[in-house]
This record gives sequence, structure tokens and C-alpha cells, in this order.
Amino acid sequence: MRILLIASAYNSLTQRVHAELRERGHGVHAEVTPRARDVSGAVDRHAPDLIVAPMLRTVVPRAVWTTRTCLIVHPGPVGDRGPSSLDWAVHEGAAAWGVTVLQAEEEMDAGPVWATASCPAPRVGKSDLYRNELSDAAVDAVLTAVDRFASGTYTPLGQGTLPSVPGARTRPPMRQGVRRIDWAADPTTTVLRKLRAADSQPGVLDELLGREWFLHGGHAEPRLRGHPGELLATRAGAVCRATVDGAVWLPELRARTGAGAPRACKLPAALALAAGLPAGLREAPAPVLPSADDGVWSDIRYREEGAVGALSFSFPGGAMSADHCRRLLDAYRAACDRPTSVLVLGGARDFFSNGIHLGVIEAAPDPAAESWANINAMNDLVEAVLTTTDRLVVSAIGGNAAAGGVMLALAADEVWCRSGSVLNPHYRRMGLTGSEYWTYSLPRRVGAATAERLTREALPVSARRARETGLVDRVVECVPARFADEVTRLAERWSAAPGAQNRVAAKKAEHERREAVAPLAVVRERELDRMHTIFFDPEAPYHALRRAFVRKEPTPDRPPSTGARSADLADS
Repeated sequence: MRILLIASAYNSLTQRVHAELRERGHGVHAEVTPRARDVSGAVDRHAPDLIVAPMLRTVVPRAVWTTRTCLIVHPGPVGDRGPSSLDWAVHEGAAAWGVTVLQAEEEMDAGPVWATASCPAPRVGKSDLYRNELSDAAVDAVLTAVDRFASGTYTPLGQGTLPSVPGARTRPPMRQGVRRIDWAADPTTTVLRKLRAADSQPGVLDELLGREWFLHGGHAEPRLRGHPGELLATRAGAVCRATVDGAVWLPELRARTGAGAPRACKLPAALALAAGLPAGLREAPAPVLPSADDGVWSDIRYREEGAVGALSFSFPGGAMSADHCRRLLDAYRAACDRPTSVLVLGGARDFFSNGIHLGVIEAAPDPAAESWANINAMNDLVEAVLTTTDRLVVSAIGGNAAAGGVMLALAADEVWCRSGSVLNPHYRRMGLTGSEYWTYSLPRRVGAATAERLTREALPVSARRARETGLVDRVVECVPARFADEVTRLAERWSAAPGAQNRVAAKKAEHERREAVAPLAVVRERELDRMHTIFFDPEAPYHALRRAFVRKEPTPDRPPSTGARSADLADS
């Protein structure tokens, strides 16, 4: 069946639906359609049998929905309507939520229902929930709806004939007046709930040190205390701010800019505030290997279960600045000093990594120099994983991964990913040739021909397809909340399996043989020579593509890819 995906951004859900439908044999084209007239143009170009809109902010034109079936994926249960469905669910502390696939009609979100699915709503950020539990439910509902449409015998049900979830209703867009934090009155739980409901977009508008900022993300601080609203400390790029009964860590800020000014980048909070930070503000660093059980917030965590060490990390949006890479490298080296036989790298429930931090690069005084520093720090981390020969290393991808983040994962001996993960093993859409030893690691796993196709087509790959091609070794079938525990259990069993130590010995011998024939240093130099040329060429497309990505501007023209148009990675 010919299916056209229309979306306001090629975000994580659109990518996953694209991959899942394509891998079930459908002919799928995806187009980013920010305006109603773009929807009509896309339909005219492709003449699809079915239209699916995984994430659409614009109205589907009457001329489209009256002539073709158009399925809208609404991130809310039956009876829930409005553009801020998930925001309200998180803001109000819903314990469960759902997805409705409905047919586009005149009234927004009011059409007949083709499929529904429910999901739990854990206390996580809106974007984390969207990429994980809600994404699982959405894919189930979309696949059911597509099968029902293909059967030619199914009649969608009117919403009035279906039971609705208690509290589901038509609600307005959530505005900043609702999101506003009252630092003098809101307890920590309320502050965190408001921050989670705005993550990663639009953020919570607030005033800090005499300027207006959008706050992104939040984590409870168990010990530090101060006057409500006061900045207390910094840690790992985040700032700690006092509440009436505690404190929260704010990982990222985005400056509010005036009308007509370019949109500011989301940055680590301490970097965004920079010279404005109060003199003498304390740095409260976490240990190099912070325990996962000590209650202290850190974006890097470590725990041990028998012979297994688990080094997890969670950087906003999966972006890794030079500082992120260096701190993770320090933690990795410390983890390798522990008496374990298997080291699990990753395992967090959301993003694994999306590679270098384009926002920090864009905001730097010299973006070319920052790009160069970032890619070298990323390479140092990947090299450390590739050259670990005294134990087995597993990369555990609990969420999505892209570009250099995929190549970081491939440096391990085995790659395990959750069944809902989406991988983008390419750099092409940012105008880069790539590094992180990908010209060694990717062909080693999937073969030269498949490596060339994956990087040329630049399309998302589902977990199932990644396993079939050899990109990953194991797909872990579990809900997002169970991934870390399930990976640890599997790693413990793997460490105790007969032949595990023989594999370590074989790994060391293979490393020595490889270095004698084709040293990794040569691979690194070859890749970085090409990246250096791109970074320091002011006319290279990379600079315009990076700027458009981080500032949410229209994407400049670039070579088209197979099966997708204007397809950029998005925050959520």
C-alpha cells in the first residue's frame, strides 16, 4: 500500500512510524508539511492510498480529507481534544494516558476512531514519555489502524460510542500563565511537575538574574537548601535553585529573544548564564562514579550487580558536548578500574546519544573550533571503548540514538537495544562525513554494502530491522521502565556463561592483530581530516544546517534522500 506520512517535524514518533510501516512492506514517503497548502501539495505529488499524520500541528485541508482517508495520531485517549494533550496529562499528574488514531474531519480531533491504545504515565518529562510509553502505544494503534484500513471491511467508530478516560475533555493550548512557577509558594513536587510538562518544548518562562529564560528539565535535590528562588550551586553544567521546601536542578536554559530576533539555543544552564552567575556560587560536583542509589542528582550514574558494572548517562536531548564526553570518559575509565567482568554502557530509559552538541557549538564564539573540540572529545570516548580488552562491554540503548551516538554504541562488543528504539546510523542530514571510527565499526558489523546504503539513504532503522542487519545483537522486549533491570539481568547471565573469559582473550588477540594491520589511529586521522575541512570551511552546508536545526528555522536546501523529504531530527 502507498502511504504518505505528513508531519510538522520529522520527530521521533514520525521516524518510528516511518520505519515500522516501511519494514512491513508498505511504500512509505514522509514529508514535513508546516503549512496546510504543503499538505495538499504532498498529496498531489504522491497520490497515496492512505495518509497518516503522526505529529501534525496544521489543519488538514478539506480538499484532502474529503477525498482520501487521513489518519491523525492524537496523543491522548478517546474524549481528549486539544493541541496540548500530553502537557496537560503531565501537568495534572495523570497515572495513565493513551493514543487515539482518528480520521481527519472538519472539527479538530473529533473524527471517527480507527484504533486506540493505552499506556502508563510515569513521573518523567513530557518528551521522555512521548518518546517511550506513548510511542509504544502510538505504534500499536497506527499498525492496527493501517491493517484495518487495508482490509477494506472496517468501519471506524464514532467517538460518542466509545468509553472515554475519566478527566479526558476538550482543553485549550497550555499557555505560560499556567506553566509559571511561583518560587515563593510552589513546593518542589509542583515545580518538577510544571518543568516536566514543558520538556523539551516550550520550556517554562521564568526570570533569572535579571533576564527572561525558558527552563528545560528538572531534578530534585535532596540536601541543598536556601531562600526560595535563590541559586545555590552548579553541577555538571546544571544550576540548583531553591524552592520553598527543597531545591531543584535545572539542566538547560534557553534565552527569550525578542520578535524578529533569531531563536536562542538550548544550552547547559551554567553555560547559558555564564558571566551572570553570582560570584562565589559553589560548584557541587558529583563523584566521578556517582552511585545510582545515593539520591544525589547526576547525569552520569554507576551501579554494580555481581560481576556486572552499569555506567548509565542521560544528557538532555541526547546531545554530548565536549564537557559531557570528557566527564563520561573519566567515568568510563573509573568503571574499568572496578573488579567486574562485564561493563554495561548506557541503559537509561531515554536517549542513548545523538552525537556532538550542536547547540553548544552554535552558541560558541568560534563554532568551527568548538566543533573540532567536540568531535575529538567524542572520538577519545569511542576509542576508549574500542580499546577495552580486559572485559566485555555492552552498549545498552534504551531509547533512540543517532549519528555519532550510534557509532559510540557500536564500539562495544555487543549492542542491545529496547524494542521501541529507533537508530539513525548516518551523518548526511547535517552535511557531515562523520567520525567516531564509523568507517571501521559500521562495516565491521553490517558489511560494506549495507554500511554504504545506511549512510546514503539516511533513513531511520527500527530495533527489529537493526537486529536483522547486524547493527545490534539483541532486542530487549520490555517496557521502558524495565529496560535497565532487564539489561543488568541479561548481562549477569552473560558474564557467567561458559566461554565468557575465552571471548575476552579472543577480543584482546583480535585488537592486537588489528592494530598491527590497520591501526585505529589511521582510521581516526582519515575521518578527522575530512571533518576538519568541513568544520573550518565557512561555506560548508554544515554551518547552515546546524543553525537551522538548533534555532528551529527552515532547513536549507540539501541533497534529497530516498523516501523522505526535509526530514530533520527533532527534540521529541
